[in-house]
Amino acid sequence: MFRFAQHDKPEESSALARRSNVHRRLNTPAGRRGLLWAFVVTAIVFSALPLLRYLRGHTIFDYELWYTTGKHVLAGDEIYFFRAGKYDFMYPPPCALFLAGASLLGQGGLIFLLVAINSIAWFYSAKLSAVLAAGDRDTTSWWLYLIPSLLVIVYIWSSYHLGQPSVVLLALMLGGFVALRRKCEIVAGSLIAVAAAIKAFPVLAIIYLIYRRCWKAAVSLVATLLFLLFILPAPFRGFKRAWHDLGNWSSGMLKYSEVTVGQRPMRSYTWKNQSLIGVSNRLLRHVDADAASAPHQPVYVNFTSLKFPIVNAIIIGVSLTLGILFIAAMPRRDMRTAEADAVEFALLLLLMLMVTPLSFGYFYSWLMLPFAVITQRALIERVSSILWWCVPALALLAVGLITPHGAQFYGNTFFATLLLFVGLSIELLHFKRQTADTRSTGELSS
Repeated sequence: MFRFAQHDKPEESSALARRSNVHRRLNTPAGRRGLLWAFVVTAIVFSALPLLRYLRGHTIFDYELWYTTGKHVLAGDEIYFFRAGKYDFMYPPPCALFLAGASLLGQGGLIFLLVAINSIAWFYSAKLSAVLAAGDRDTTSWWLYLIPSLLVIVYIWSSYHLGQPSVVLLALMLGGFVALRRKCEIVAGSLIAVAAAIKAFPVLAIIYLIYRRCWKAAVSLVATLLFLLFILPAPFRGFKRAWHDLGNWSSGMLKYSEVTVGQRPMRSYTWKNQSLIGVSNRLLRHVDADAASAPHQPVYVNFTSLKFPIVNAIIIGVSLTLGILFIAAMPRRDMRTAEADAVEFALLLLLMLMVTPLSFGYFYSWLMLPFAVITQRALIERVSSILWWCVPALALLAVGLITPHGAQFYGNTFFATLLLFVGLSIELLHFKRQTADTRSTGELSS
């Protein structure tokens, strides 16, 4: 998409030669087999650890909740009920229905099935991220598979460890993006709808589909979601019960107040929530930033003590600013290319991560596509402006590995995502300008 002037120095040429040699080795059949085996071994280790915890009688985190919820559905019981002031299960009703079938395998079988699905989702997330980032190129560098997965490996492991579906959601979203590129809008909308049926926030993508006038995809998303919410549960729960389940979920989860978002009173404004809402509230209001459930000494990290309505006005203003920047960066329909679309899709994922009300650490496996796009830019250009934004973003994420609580108190993950968003937006704006200049030059010459 972009090119910069290049002047090689001897030491730079030597470094480039070494990098080229490593690049060639990785892209040989032997290098590719080695990379595939590394993935298989890592996925097996990640999958085995939750199973070992179960076999040893240790806590299995959300896997236990998934099993219990599935059993409630099979027994015809309520899915949503209060315990300790919140819902135990907070996901949309279709997710509970999916878990019902898995719970028939028993607790160990459910864990085995879910980690297997996670592994498949990871494989396809890496593959589809590489395909999107490579654009129209005939060959895809295997660096596009390796580097993005390495950069988000902590978040991928967190999904296995806790039993979270974030990598599955990523695979579904990326599948939808690939379908959009191939003009298969009905498939794209259906895949995004399945993601929204598992965890609600991917439904935000419908705003993008409508803006881009992907009408078939938007209709497909709504139709598939209605099917999953009402038609699919009917044989098991009945239409009345399906409506009841949706009502209970929406009345409990669609909440936003000074003390809670949804049904997360102990986590909404703490260091675990890295969304714009979470970070803004704990930095701008006098709220407890710790996530301990037992009685504890409150932790405050706010720089000022603004009133809740003022903080909300700031959140709305920042959200609108990010949305306007996204729209401004989007190329016109006749200017779009596969590479530009990859940047655009990456920006959409970043925007969704920031504006969704609850954005916990494992969500950030979604950075795989943005990092794949950045890796592609680094492969085809020796110097790219996006690197000036990527390096400090990686530094912020790295600080979170060194001092997890200390860094996340102040929103290191959110601000790293924001830096990537600004950098990729500028990259896309450069593309628009260069394309416009090229067309102007062509018109003048003709």
